[in-house]
Amino acid sequence: MSSELTAWFVYLVTTADVAILWYMLLVNSFFALLLVLAAPQLFAHWRFGSEDVLARSLTSSAVPRVSILVPAHNEAVTIVDSLRALLTLQYPYFEVVLVNDGSTDDTMQRLLEAYDLYEVPPAVMRRLRTERVKAYYRSKTWTKLLVVDKQNGGKADSLNVGLDAARFPYVLACDADTLIEPDALLRLARPFLFDQKIAAVGGTIRVVNSCTVEEGRIIDARVDSRWLSGIQTVEYLRAFLFGRLGWNLLGGNLIISGAFGLFRRDYLTEILGYATSTVTEDFELIVRLQRYLKEQGAAAKVVFIPDPVAWTEVPTSVAVFGRQRERWHRGLISTMVAHRALIFNPRYGPTGLIAMPYFLFAELLAPVVEAVGLVITVLCTFAGVLSLRFAVFFFVAAYLFGTLLSLAAILMEEVSFHRYRRPLDTLRLVFFAFIEPFGYRQITVWFRLKAFVRYFQGDHSWGRMKREGFGAAAAPAAGVRPAA
Repeated sequence: MSSELTAWFVYLVTTADVAILWYMLLVNSFFALLLVLAAPQLFAHWRFGSEDVLARSLTSSAVPRVSILVPAHNEAVTIVDSLRALLTLQYPYFEVVLVNDGSTDDTMQRLLEAYDLYEVPPAVMRRLRTERVKAYYRSKTWTKLLVVDKQNGGKADSLNVGLDAARFPYVLACDADTLIEPDALLRLARPFLFDQKIAAVGGTIRVVNSCTVEEGRIIDARVDSRWLSGIQTVEYLRAFLFGRLGWNLLGGNLIISGAFGLFRRDYLTEILGYATSTVTEDFELIVRLQRYLKEQGAAAKVVFIPDPVAWTEVPTSVAVFGRQRERWHRGLISTMVAHRALIFNPRYGPTGLIAMPYFLFAELLAPVVEAVGLVITVLCTFAGVLSLRFAVFFFVAAYLFGTLLSLAAILMEEVSFHRYRRPLDTLRLVFFAFIEPFGYRQITVWFRLKAFVRYFQGDHSWGRMKREGFGAAAAPAAGVRPAA
């Protein structure tokens, strides 16, 4: 290679790496902005969510009546405990609609035995197109419970069946492997009491792995000592305590977790419920809802509040974790493509001008940019094209900045809700925040890159999701959620 070509190569590589470095700095700076916006809101919600305020809300006749929708497919390991937790929530007016989505394990049998179910005639007005419903069941011991047994059609299809079967004007979408704290629904419904211009409210998801669970309740919150689930605990704190809370002030909240979100039912039926063509139906639903609200000129908002808490099991094996993260990113790609007309479109306000561009550049393209930057930096540093000083600066910008944000999230948790009472658990959180950049980040990038390949291959599968069960050491069963 001639000296002129070598000079051009060095110039191009250096320019590309500098551009990627600035990208990393901008993305992490935006995360820092979300942190600044979230901090005052977090402490305001913490003070406002006092027990006396909740007690007054509990006796109010204005509390929204809620139908809790629970899709379940091969959830035999956790279904009895999680359903018990739902049925004993501290809330005056609610029902639970559990939809068995063609389970091939003994999920339905466990439900029949644990809740003394008997078949009832259908009394449901069907509005949405779904797979065939086989039977409806009521419980002899729990009058608030309705179980629907249907052919397999995927999670979105099951939620649409639940929307049709629901009796009340508000619906809570909840995963079958999720444990909701006793007062969480009351906290989640609180915004609807004080603001009529609310379309949906999301709450916090925490990691249940290694926690002590009795009768569907978290008795002792612990941080799992295993590196994969431990790092995810930190990741969830960062995502929920300021990642989503910060979006409230920016006006473009696009994520309400499918495991724990409360909606006005009329809005969901007007947009024809959940889309069965995506593997991240919760994200697509919110984007479509925000689009609908802006096109109709409605003032209703989608908000997140931190104090309602639900606990979910996260993957403990790299294989299951990889399938989950690949699916999440594949769903992100499909949703962004389907709603690309919103990006930089002023008609959609903050959703089009801030939120959608953020998810395009900081989420969808992030694994590509990070992988390219990492490869260029490592190879060119060893080849002598880039200086070691630049490589160190790149690492600090790309990874240690994120570590500081994780530590900030842990601090916010400690001075506000303080769910982890043992100093050892706090130390574990700090430890996992520091080791997250070494291995975990690279694994996540790899699985997210695979999502691009599978998206272009037209893959719509969920993959196998193995459960350990609440408080269990190993899982005898696995769940499969094929897409419709």
